Amino acid sequence: MEVRARYTLMGLFVLAVCAAGFWFVHWLETGGGLADRVTYRVRFEGPIAGLLKGSAVLFNGVRVGEVTATRLEAANPNGVMVDVAVDQTAPVRTDTKAEIDFQGLAGAPVVSLLGGSPGAPLLAKAEPAARVLTAEKDSGQSLTQAGRDALRRINAVVGENAGPLRNAIASIEKFVAALARNADKVDPILAGLERLTGGGAKPVVRMFDLRAATTIPALKAIPPGQLLVPEPRALANFESEKILVRGADLTSLENARWPDVLPRLLQARIVQSFENAKFPRALGRAPDGAPADFQLLTEIRRFEIAEDAAPRAVVELATKVLDKDGKIIGTRVFKAERPLASREPQAAVAALNDAFAQVATELVTWTCASM
Repeated sequence: MEVRARYTLMGLFVLAVCAAGFWFVHWLETGGGLADRVTYRVRFEGPIAGLLKGSAVLFNGVRVGEVTATRLEAANPNGVMVDVAVDQTAPVRTDTKAEIDFQGLAGAPVVSLLGGSPGAPLLAKAEPAARVLTAEKDSGQSLTQAGRDALRRINAVVGENAGPLRNAIASIEKFVAALARNADKVDPILAGLERLTGGGAKPVVRMFDLRAATTIPALKAIPPGQLLVPEPRALANFESEKILVRGADLTSLENARWPDVLPRLLQARIVQSFENAKFPRALGRAPDGAPADFQLLTEIRRFEIAEDAAPRAVVELATKVLDKDGKIIGTRVFKAERPLASREPQAAVAALNDAFAQVATELVTWTCASM
């Protein structure tokens, strides 16, 4: 009985091994696993870049099956047919695109299936012989093959244009030689272009102040009442911080400015000149509700550098003194000129200061006498 039992166990073991072998073969033939698969055929026009049986099949990047067979087309020397077993749940449609992709820069090749229109019919519902996807031309090309093709195209382009390239190189050599001969002229040219386009370092603008009159003779008497000194009236060309220069055209000193627009600056310095003359009741602005007893109205006629045969600074102010009722009680034009020691901005401003000091001294003395 024991011998017969051992033979029975051995027979059962052999049957189990055979069944396992049949199951393993079935697993290999269906592309792995016992899940339901659908077999599709992919036609490539050209090399398939090392694609082998068992290579993965991806649908939109998700693994859905494996390659089950690869073979050449007898009627087409460039054609390669690849059979793939794909999970039946993968929505492979009649317009799904197929190509060979690589996992990583130098990874193994895989068959990549890409999307399709939602309205296109499912390819799995077609007859088995009609389940064919045609890959785009050169979709199976490897990176090495693509690189070789690119180099061949570049070589062809260079070969076709060898003559023009030689001429271009010769022209570049001539240009470099000419540039070397004129190297000392390049920097000034570039500097000029930089200035023309508004580039380069911005020039430093110097600020020059206008001084009030300080050496005013003592007043014979301090007039009563308050004096309002409004901002002088002037033409638009004086309404700026520029130091004007009048020659053939009206220009300004380069890189030199007053600290404020000229009318406001003159108003402040005239008030300061009255204070220097020991007359403290000159105001630049009347207090609210308390009108001034007198007003000094000023008009700027000239405040500039005159460029002619004898360059000089010219200051000319027209003034009117009004009483509390607005009646003119005095009017006078003050003018002073000073020659320029040089045409430098510092010398020009010094001459303007001297001319203004004379005008301000006469203006203060006359105004106090008129009040």
